[in-house]
Amino acid sequence: MSAINRAIGRGLAAYLTKILPGYQRIDAVSAADVAAVLQAGDILLVEGNTRISTAIKYLTQSSWSHACLYVGGGAEASEVANLLEADLNHGVRLVSVERYANFNLRICRPVDLSSEDTERLISFAKSKLGHRYDLKNVFDLIRYLIQKPAVPNRYRRAMIGLGSGEPTRAICSTLIAESFQFIDYPILPGGGTASETAHGIAGEQPQFKKRHFTLFTPRDFDLSPYFAVVKPTIEKGFDYSQLNWRQSKRRKGTTSEP
Repeated sequence: MSAINRAIGRGLAAYLTKILPGYQRIDAVSAADVAAVLQAGDILLVEGNTRISTAIKYLTQSSWSHACLYVGGGAEASEVANLLEADLNHGVRLVSVERYANFNLRICRPVDLSSEDTERLISFAKSKLGHRYDLKNVFDLIRYLIQKPAVPNRYRRAMIGLGSGEPTRAICSTLIAESFQFIDYPILPGGGTASETAHGIAGEQPQFKKRHFTLFTPRDFDLSPYFAVVKPTIEKGFDYSQLNWRQSKRRKGTTSEP
């Protein structure tokens, strides 16, 4: 039966990772510019164009369907395989920034991460290289792809974790969330809200709770107040007054402005 299950899993993975037509990239930043500003520990969010990307974006109500961890290595070239990701077909592997050159991207950077914790973070993530995920619960995503039920926003996160399982693990962000939780770096922790702080004992620090890493999605790194959004164009030094705007042709019968 295990051989049959693996064959079914491979077929479902192939179905879910099929590229859908009509994707349009809006971001004009090159892969080389993205690679040039990446720092070890950065997260690169990707707006994908596959069936599983559609399911993730639908369930999370977000543009981001994939996440990679930049593990550094001293080479900033976009062709170097220094992004760690969990892929539905190939498991945990290293790929280059160039692989996502045709997609809208966003860099999320942990704030003031120490060099020691950065090393621990990357070492933990790299220890997962070569791991493959069982696809026995991938039917959950198939069901949402086909039916696309009208689900209130507050229930969508819980639906992703159905079966506590492997289709959730195939969503790459869970591997990255597990890595950050390993070093106790917050993403979207429970507790510690303003109301809890106000009703607590004076001077007492609010206590935070870790959510299970399988409940995190790519958009959570974008929403997290503990990650900075890094824009390559701004990092390079942006001066709007230096932009060269294309002038539209003047219509016949119009007069120029005084």
